[in-house]
Amino acid sequence: MTTMQNPTQIRNIYMGLVIMIGLSALDQSIVATALPRIVSELGGMAHLSWVITAYVLASTATMPLYGKLSDQYGRKPLLYAAIILFLTGSALCGLAQSMTQLIVFRAIQGLGAGGFLPLAQIVIGDLIPPAERGKRQGSIAAVYAATSVIGPVLGGLMTDWLSWHSIFYINLPIGAVAVYVIGKYMHDDKPHHAHKIDYLGSVLLTGAVTSALLVLALGGTEWRWDGHQVKELGALALVLAIALLFHVRRVPEPVLPPDLFDNRVFNVASVVLALTFVGMMGSSVFFPLLFQMVMGVSPANSGLLTMPMMVGLVLSSTLNGRVLLKSSGRYKPAQILGLSLATLSFATLSWGIAHAASFGLLEPAIFVLGAGLGLVMPNMTMAVQNALPATRRGVGTAMLGFFRSLGGLIGVTGSGAILAMQLHGQAANPDLYRHALAIIFSAGTVLVGLGLLMLFWLPELPLAHHTNAKQ
Repeated sequence: MTTMQNPTQIRNIYMGLVIMIGLSALDQSIVATALPRIVSELGGMAHLSWVITAYVLASTATMPLYGKLSDQYGRKPLLYAAIILFLTGSALCGLAQSMTQLIVFRAIQGLGAGGFLPLAQIVIGDLIPPAERGKRQGSIAAVYAATSVIGPVLGGLMTDWLSWHSIFYINLPIGAVAVYVIGKYMHDDKPHHAHKIDYLGSVLLTGAVTSALLVLALGGTEWRWDGHQVKELGALALVLAIALLFHVRRVPEPVLPPDLFDNRVFNVASVVLALTFVGMMGSSVFFPLLFQMVMGVSPANSGLLTMPMMVGLVLSSTLNGRVLLKSSGRYKPAQILGLSLATLSFATLSWGIAHAASFGLLEPAIFVLGAGLGLVMPNMTMAVQNALPATRRGVGTAMLGFFRSLGGLIGVTGSGAILAMQLHGQAANPDLYRHALAIIFSAGTVLVGLGLLMLFWLPELPLAHHTNAKQ
């Protein structure tokens, strides 16, 4: 998809992409800190969750579209579109005068952010051969780890010293740098097939995904699981999905190519990542609850206690790229090791929570969890990109990200339902929270363990030493 570029240009483009990914990760972590101040000024406490939900729904629903459109029109135009849309939404969020406006503008932000991670991974796949890509993985993991620590602190400082509006305005100069770097160093794309958008397919796909995500995000919280909203949207998602299945087989360039699902690497990878993220997000999102409500730690310190997971992720991702992949040229053994470690850590955490274990057991288990995930996620993207032709690399990478995000949403929703069932009709106390969290981490153990079993069906193909960009 992209013409040949020299090592200096590739390095500069890579840094531009890392800035773009960091921008998205920073925005998610920085906004959460400012939510109490936003509510105090704008009101609308009943709709507080929508500030986050609108962003997540919009970004997840648009991931597949970015991948497919980048295959048709090239990567660079879609990168521009994603960043500019995100920055427009950021500026509007900073100007919001009501909670309703903020929610709408956060959705606009999400429409842009949906292209950040998949497009970055797609461009990296175009520029850097799979056999050489591993050594660069640590940079992206490090960015996520840094923003998870810096974001909440920076959000608090900016909200106190300036205003909550500033947490959105800070995106503008950072995004401008990413646009400048990409514009200066990245060559124009040269797609090798006709420019034709599957408008009907795009509507069907987006409608089905959005309906399903709304059910997952709001079911059991704002909507009863047996309520009419869940039933109606669930039925709509099913009807649109069936219509999409019929549609994609009747058009020459469908938004979701059926032949993508003929690829065994893609199919297994999607299931493994979905299961992994169902377990991971469903469990790890409750670490602050464990530390604060069960172990009596302050909110500030509870954030620090989750840092070992990020440290483990960065170290293992770097080790994987610079040592394991380089020495063996194989991606599957590291993934098996990673999911084995993750399953073991989930089981340890479940047992430790149930038996009131100390930080001496829990913190090493959290570190091992991060280390295991750092061996799985980057390698899975690499495996899929290595297995797909260039004309399917964009949509395949984006769909892999979509299934990962979908798994995360299912995990958070399911774990929230488990917690609500355990607490229903009973006075909340540390022992009750402990029991509920032990069940949640036990469920995470099972799900990640299933992902490990599925991983054995993943074909291992030799890593290419070229990008196959003109296929």
